[in-house]
Amino acid sequence: MSEQRRDEVRPAQRRVVVVGAGMAGVQTAVALREQGFDGSVTLIGAEPHQPYDRPPLSKAVLLGKAEGSAFDVDFESLGIDLRLGSEALGVRPADHVLDTEAGPVPYDVLVLATGAEPIRLPGAEGVPGVHLLRTLDDAERLRPVLARQHDVVVVGAGWIGAEFATAARDAGCAVTVVEAADRPLAGALPAEVAAPMAGWYADSGAELRTHTRVERVEPGAVVLDDGSRLPAGAVVVGIGARPATAWLTGSGVELGAHGEVVADAHLRTSARDVYAVGDCASFPSARYAERLLVHHWDNALQGPRTVAANIIGEPTDEPLEAYDPVPYFWSEQFGRFVQYAGHHGAADRMVWRGDGSGPAWTVCWLREDRLMALLAVGRPRDLAQGRKLIEAGTPMNPRLLTDPARPLKNATA
Repeated sequence: MSEQRRDEVRPAQRRVVVVGAGMAGVQTAVALREQGFDGSVTLIGAEPHQPYDRPPLSKAVLLGKAEGSAFDVDFESLGIDLRLGSEALGVRPADHVLDTEAGPVPYDVLVLATGAEPIRLPGAEGVPGVHLLRTLDDAERLRPVLARQHDVVVVGAGWIGAEFATAARDAGCAVTVVEAADRPLAGALPAEVAAPMAGWYADSGAELRTHTRVERVEPGAVVLDDGSRLPAGAVVVGIGARPATAWLTGSGVELGAHGEVVADAHLRTSARDVYAVGDCASFPSARYAERLLVHHWDNALQGPRTVAANIIGEPTDEPLEAYDPVPYFWSEQFGRFVQYAGHHGAADRMVWRGDGSGPAWTVCWLREDRLMALLAVGRPRDLAQGRKLIEAGTPMNPRLLTDPARPLKNATA
């Protein structure tokens, strides 16, 4: 990333424009006000709906137990100019202008918070009965599918695939999950950790087919690469997501190998006066000595506080805040509460607390004697204590860690 010099002092009434009205965008706008920013704040969202939280979409909203998940934010009283149904088309950093469907929007500081978008199944676009699950409209289209108890085929056994399969089984649907890899969560967890999770599908009455690729989707059926056909009243695609940044191509804002906005340790981009936060941006982690791209809710909640503090502090001599969180996420699937904290990529040792066969167990990853990450299934206390131990860099005793009856905080070196 090119070196970015700090702005000169600007007038008090600076204009901050936030593009993206999901968690990261909303929290950025709110954090600016909470931290005392008195300039103008404009929040621009592509969807026409009031800004909403996404996790309930695969749970309560999908099953008809809630009508929506709108954020409890009074934008008007906070002095936030909310502009919905206006897609971002491009940005001209040299002119400090954001181009949108509704026309150009000038800014003094721009925050990119456009999140991620689901990867589509090649050849399936336009086929009736094929669904994604990312937006409120997606969830609303899927609700009658579950209500009618269709035969459902889920493509992809990742986090979203497992959560949807859980909801579909709860609704009484027959569910088959097809996964190209040899196990669920192949891109997220080592084989020995994901192995116990494969049994959860059968326990719930869902069929999991690994080593299985989709050849094509037809109305009412999924044809697999071995020629077999699965009846499908609906097909739900959950094969991953990528940063929603195609609109930035050619803008001068640096994009990374995965299409994400490349941010620095302060969440500034390569373009002057432009920040990036949430699912659309990667950032360098001193804690893990690598660049992280985190597609999870907590990142979209925490990052905006750093962005707001740095926007407010930039015109002064206050040092900018670095962003280096312990990543965290959770998933509810097949009657289990799964939580993960940290990043295990650089770990050199894995320690089990429990053998994975029971309802509650934890896996810890260490680098030398430091806890780098943990996955807790039905053990929220392990997660809470482990997250603090990761943040503090506390030396651990691997032998004591193996005892699931011993609190993590009492397994230090």
